[in-house]
Amino acid sequence: MITVNGDPLEHTPGMTVADVLRIKNFIFRMLVVQVNGQIVKRPDYATTVVPDGADVQVIHLISGG
Repeated sequence: MITVNGDPLEHTPGMTVADVLRIKNFIFRMLVVQVNGQIVKRPDYATTVVPDGADVQVIHLISGG
């Protein structure tokens, strides 16, 4: 089991950041993703494996004026 923004999510072996974003339907382009407090860069979403028990934080960046 992992947590995504405080909500539990069933973990599967080999699950990546991209998988988590797809499962949780995070489609907004401007995201900041942290896994256990470490920022994951967009190019690494598909290759960064999320370990069982991880705390994942997904933050939407919003700009305006």
